[in-house]
Amino acid sequence: MSSSDHIHPIFDSTLGRESKERLLNQKGCVIWLYGLSGAGKSTLAAAMEKTLHQKGVFTQLLDGDNIRSGLNNNLGFSDEDRKENIRRIAEVAKLFARCGIVTLTSFITPTRSIRSLAREIIGQEDFHEVFVTCSYATCEKRDVKGLYAKARAGEIKHFTGKDSTFEPPAEAAPADLTLDTDLLSEPECLQALGDFIDKHIGLEAR
Repeated sequence: MSSSDHIHPIFDSTLGRESKERLLNQKGCVIWLYGLSGAGKSTLAAAMEKTLHQKGVFTQLLDGDNIRSGLNNNLGFSDEDRKENIRRIAEVAKLFARCGIVTLTSFITPTRSIRSLAREIIGQEDFHEVFVTCSYATCEKRDVKGLYAKARAGEIKHFTGKDSTFEPPAEAAPADLTLDTDLLSEPECLQALGDFIDKHIGLEAR
């Protein structure tokens, strides 16, 4: 007998999504920001959450380091652990979205297959992919957390963009929005991200 034989979900008897969205007067969704460490994901996600809050939007921000210090503190950086990291996050983000919460996430999410997994878990309608990009050299120059210096010194193994692969979106399947922080200032990125949310999530009527 497998462990699944003892699991009996009650999804069909819980309060529905529409009731929760009606209470909040908003539609839940997931804005999935991804890119190299130092590209600007966390900065933009945190600033956008404040902007949405000022508009009266109920939000939740899921950020890589925060999640790895709690929910995923038992995971490392092997390919298998990276996939499991994103799988868990996507499941949590899905729960928030189905409660009517506008959920912002900020994770490297390095491969196309892992991003496809997140989209599959969350659902096509709720998943909005935002690629935050800049050159590796720019990230290395910023080095906000000191990680690039440690990677150069050989103190960090499997460092994304150096020893571990980062796959940009395929030309045939681009991100829903791309923010190039080499070319755009932080205010310009926030304006573009805000416009994207207003247009695609329907917040312009608030």
